[in-house]
Amino acid sequence: MESYLLDWANLLLRWVHVITAIAWIGSSFYFVFLDSSLTPPEDDDLKKQGVSGELWAVHGGGFYHPVKFAVSPPKLPGHLHWFFWESYSTWISGFALFTVSYLYSASTYLIDKSRMDWAPSTAIGVALAFFVVFWLLYDAICRLFGQKKNGDAIVGALVFVLVCVASWLACHWFAGRAAFLLVGAMIATSMSANVFFWIIPGQRTVISQIKAGEPVDPIHGKRGKQRSVHNTYFTLPVLFAMLSNHYSFTWSHPQNWLVLILMMFAGAAIRQFFVMRHGYKLGRNANPLPYALVGVAAIVGVIVWMRPVPVAASAAPVAAVGVAANAPVSGASGVSAEGASGPNDYPAVQAVLAQRCYLCHGEQVQMKNLRLDSPGLVKQHAQAIYQQAVVQKLMPMNNATGITDAERALIGRWFEAGAPTGP
Repeated sequence: MESYLLDWANLLLRWVHVITAIAWIGSSFYFVFLDSSLTPPEDDDLKKQGVSGELWAVHGGGFYHPVKFAVSPPKLPGHLHWFFWESYSTWISGFALFTVSYLYSASTYLIDKSRMDWAPSTAIGVALAFFVVFWLLYDAICRLFGQKKNGDAIVGALVFVLVCVASWLACHWFAGRAAFLLVGAMIATSMSANVFFWIIPGQRTVISQIKAGEPVDPIHGKRGKQRSVHNTYFTLPVLFAMLSNHYSFTWSHPQNWLVLILMMFAGAAIRQFFVMRHGYKLGRNANPLPYALVGVAAIVGVIVWMRPVPVAASAAPVAAVGVAANAPVSGASGVSAEGASGPNDYPAVQAVLAQRCYLCHGEQVQMKNLRLDSPGLVKQHAQAIYQQAVVQKLMPMNNATGITDAERALIGRWFEAGAPTGP
C-alpha cells in the first residue's frame, strides 16, 4: 500500500510541477522577448508619461499594445498583476517531488555505495546543503561583481565555474540519476530565490515609494532585471537536468559530470541565441547565430563522444536461446534464481540478464546505448538495473521477456550485497 500511495504522490506532484513550471517558464520567456522587442514610443502622450518602449502584437484574434515605463508609471493602477506564484508553486511542487522520489528513499535512489557509502540522513543533509550553499555563493558573486564594469561577464564566468564544481561533486558523491536531478534542483532553487529575495522585494519597494510620493530609486528595477535575466539562462540547463532521469545513458556514463556540464552549457548558449535574436531583428544586437552554433556543436560533440563502442562480452550469453520466456533461469553455476542466495549470486544474476535483458541490451541491440553483457558493464549500471527492474519494475518493458518476481528478488539481493561481479 505504501508503494502504491507513493506512486500516486509522485504522479500528482509531477503533474502539478510540470503545469506550474510551464506557467513560470512561459511568462519568463515572454517578458524576455518583450524587453528585447520593445521600440521607442511614437505617441507623444506615451512619451510624456515616461514610457520607454512599446510593442504591438496580434494573438488569438486580438491586438495587444503593451508598454514599459522607464522607472515607474506616473500613477499606480487600481489592479496590478504580480508574477511570483508561478515561481513559488513550481519550487514547492518540485521540492515535494524531489522529497518523495529521492529523499524519502535515499538508500535506493540517492546513495550509490560505490561512490559514497554514507548513512541516508547524511546523504539527505548533504543534498539539501547543495541548495543552500549554491544560493549563498551565487548571491555573493552577484552582490560583489554584478554592478562592476563588465559585471555581467564576470558573474557569468564565476557562476559557470560554480556550476561545474557543484556538478563534479554531485556526480562523485551521489547516484548518477540523483546527481543530475540534484544539480537541476539546486539551480532551480536559486532561480526561485532570485524571485523571493530580490525581484519581488524590489518591486514592493518601488510601489511603496510611489505610494509615499518619494522619488523611485531605479536600482531596484536594475537588480530585478539582472536576476530575471540570470533565470532565463538557467532555464534550459535546468530542464535538461530534469529530463535526464529518463535517459540512463547520460547519468550512468563514467564521466557523467562532464556530460551534465556540456549539455547545460549547450542549453545556456542556445538560450542566448533566442534572447538576442529579437534585438537583432531590430538592429540592436550582433548576429546571435554563433551562440546557437556553439550550443549545437557542443551537443553534437557529446553525441559523438558518447557513441557506443563495441565491447566483447566476458562470457557467452547464458540460457539466452532455447528457453521459454516464463521458464525459471539457471545460472552457469547451476543455481536457480529461486534458490540463489549468498555472496556469489552473480552467475545466477548473469543468467537472468542473459534471458531477460540481452534482447535489448546485448551485443546485437543496445537500447538507450546500454549494454549488460559483461561483468564490467553490469557493475557500472548496477544501480540502474536495481531501480528499473526491482524497485520500479519498469524493465523489461511491459515484461516482454517474462521476468519473474523471484528473479527480481535475486537481483535485489545481489545489489544489496554490493553488486559483486567476481568470484
